[in-house]
Amino acid sequence: MASTSVSKVVPASPERVWALIGRFGSLPDWLPYIQESTFSEGGRLRHLKNPDGDTIVERLMEFNEEQRFYSYHIVEAPFPVGDYLSTLRVHEVTDDASVAEVQWSGRFVPRGATDDEVVELFTGIYRDGLESLTSALK
Repeated sequence: MASTSVSKVVPASPERVWALIGRFGSLPDWLPYIQESTFSEGGRLRHLKNPDGDTIVERLMEFNEEQRFYSYHIVEAPFPVGDYLSTLRVHEVTDDASVAEVQWSGRFVPRGATDDEVVELFTGIYRDGLESLTSALK
């Protein structure tokens, strides 16, 4: 099993950041790679579309409003992985209520690719996503 994690301090309070990213269907609001998000199974399954028209289906596994995180599992995607579990989390930054730290992490089993290739892929997705989040918060 391989894993990666990217963290970034962003220019907004944890409450404001969570208000933007804490809804399971909010990816199109801050992540340009995802243009559409629809739900099934009472909101526990999100169907995402990227600019290439690919479908990504993800299942919400855990959601914690108080601790500001959710975890999800990829059900279907054009990525060379299986057993993918990811968590998006917002942390308070000690002594500065005007910023928050956002952590996006995942673990997965590469399928048809090396550990290094898949770690590089998801590290890039998470890093670029958190850069886009920073822009969306300005």
